[in-house]
Amino acid sequence: MTEISVASFEARKRIRTDQPHTARIWNYWLGGKDNYEVDQVAGDQIRKLHPGIGDYALADRQFLGRAVGYLAGECGIRQFLDIGTGLPTADNTHEVAQRIAPESAVVYVDNDPIVLAHAEALLTSTPEGRTTYLDEDLRNIDTILEQAARTLDFSEPVALVLLGVVIFVEDDEEAYGTVRRLMDALPSGSHLVLSHTITRPDMPDVDAAVAFWNENGTPKLTQRTPEGVTRFFDGLELLEPGVVSCNRWRPDDDSAEPPAEVAMFGGVARKP
Repeated sequence: MTEISVASFEARKRIRTDQPHTARIWNYWLGGKDNYEVDQVAGDQIRKLHPGIGDYALADRQFLGRAVGYLAGECGIRQFLDIGTGLPTADNTHEVAQRIAPESAVVYVDNDPIVLAHAEALLTSTPEGRTTYLDEDLRNIDTILEQAARTLDFSEPVALVLLGVVIFVEDDEEAYGTVRRLMDALPSGSHLVLSHTITRPDMPDVDAAVAFWNENGTPKLTQRTPEGVTRFFDGLELLEPGVVSCNRWRPDDDSAEPPAEVAMFGGVARKP
């Protein structure tokens, strides 16, 4: 079963095609077709500043698949609240979860009209499961929880998925407080899956790429140190290997040499 909160036709009227947009550039780096020339130009300029940007876009996407697969398979999680959905591509949260457990319920949340306009492609579900899309901002916590409760049972464990979304909350206390409030609303046994762009002295090209983006694109983003990303998991049981480069979180390839780090770090934690 699938649901959508507003018509995608109305969302299309809110889309600006004269300015590069992070969701469309991300889609471009991942080889998608839901982008415009203005996004491709900006994406190529950012890639010149940080040649590995496409690698960390891919690493973040693959991290999603491995984390959701682990939670649905090993942990038996059947409910997912995915905030900051992004444009649909291969192996979205509901596809990974319902491949393992067809009865899984997934609520997607995004306030981006570009994403909403493509929600028909995102909103597919097995007959046994349910997929819902909410047109809401991450900061509207009470509204998100109220509407998500129509699909999810908050007396049972839920996986909260926040991939590359709290980077758009500049104020630290607001960012950490938002994640804390969301997790406080979930019962014991729930999990947090979170990824975030980092800043680190040995990755100056990342800082240059982010600075270019914040001068030319929308919405603007905030980097945090690896330690700052780890802080989002305070009070939770952080699973091995902790907060690491996304492509180093339980990689499918068990070779002795770990992959080169990318500037997108992530982790998975359980609420005790």
